[in-house]
Amino acid sequence: MTTTKSALFAFRTLAWSFLFAGALAQAATVTGTVTDKTTGKPAAGDAVVLVEPMSGMSEVGHTTTDAKGQYTLNLPGSNPYLIRVTHQGADYFVSAPQGGGTGDISVYDVAAKVTGVNIDTDLVQVEAANGQLSVDERFFVHNTSSPAVTQWSPKSFEIVLPPDAVLGDVGAQRPGGMQTNVKLVPESAKGHYAFNFPIQPDEGDKDTLFQVTYTLPYASGKYDFHAQVTLPADTFAVLLPKGMSMTSGPGLTFRTAEPDPGTQAFVLKNAAAGKPISFTVSGTGSFPREDQNAQGDNGQGGAAQGGPGGGIAPPINTPDPLSKYKWWILAGLALLLAAIAAFLLRKPAAGGTGAPAGAAAGSPAAHITPTTPAAKNAALLNVLKEELFALESERIAGTLAQGEYAEQKAALEIVLKRALKKS
Repeated sequence: MTTTKSALFAFRTLAWSFLFAGALAQAATVTGTVTDKTTGKPAAGDAVVLVEPMSGMSEVGHTTTDAKGQYTLNLPGSNPYLIRVTHQGADYFVSAPQGGGTGDISVYDVAAKVTGVNIDTDLVQVEAANGQLSVDERFFVHNTSSPAVTQWSPKSFEIVLPPDAVLGDVGAQRPGGMQTNVKLVPESAKGHYAFNFPIQPDEGDKDTLFQVTYTLPYASGKYDFHAQVTLPADTFAVLLPKGMSMTSGPGLTFRTAEPDPGTQAFVLKNAAAGKPISFTVSGTGSFPREDQNAQGDNGQGGAAQGGPGGGIAPPINTPDPLSKYKWWILAGLALLLAAIAAFLLRKPAAGGTGAPAGAAAGSPAAHITPTTPAAKNAALLNVLKEELFALESERIAGTLAQGEYAEQKAALEIVLKRALKKS
């Protein structure tokens, strides 16, 4: 009898030990320090929230930083989480380390208007088909304030769109962060909108991105743009496919370039805030996209196993499940490469060597003529374009973790910028 009781006691003890160990394994914690980089001091009293992106950014944990700027949060499960810190009304995010660990966060003081905020590039991509213009406009915004301060208010960044624009997707991206969907706040004047999104200080080569897509009526096959920037812009660039043409307004000088065989770039330097930027586009055309049926003749019908279901575009007769996404991916990459091309155009050439007859040193033609340096640049762009496409494909297929994707993409973008700076 005594032996039976001892065995039962031992079994219960072992069972409770396993349960306790399992509870400890799940009760992972994240500890970190929130530092105000404007003052260089700990950020005391800031609200810290654990959010779960997979459940619609629901809040699953709350705490407040102590006098040393430190906090501790318990992770309720093994799902991916984000840690959000609110400092002076502006939110800052960092990914929670899987399984617990350290999650230090940097924040900045906030002001409604900050000296050192300007537009690096306002990039307008225009396509025309079926009596409609499709426009994708991206604003790359610098914050080089010193001391570093975040510009944030209900009208952190204001934009002006054509009055008859029909809005589509709207997004924003912090320096080094992932792009997220946001809402535009309409203002009293027609076509005037504001982003209620913080413009954080730059992180190295990384700045803040704002993006908006919209459509315009185009039944006449011609449209007059009267754009304007609300902050000084180093570069205002218009991208058109071959088959379309552009005429600049009075008093404006656009440089021309061909960053891609199927793309035309028209670049205006030093656009003043509030000054109209007039230009007219005509014709029809779309940007070249990878042949979606190129892999469809191998005799293997159906979709590859493990590929993503559904689709962004209509079904296409191809066995590659990613092919239906390729034109979306490549459109984004074309914008990236075009932005880099615009960046390249800002650097004057060292001399006229290699420029075609009649092209002055430092002119766009001098940069894009396929001399040996230009050929090397083109080869580099093509290689990195393929790498970026492969990276996007892995992300869509779910074979690459979000953190790895963000790190690798940021690294590739830095390589592109550095390579072009040395050209």
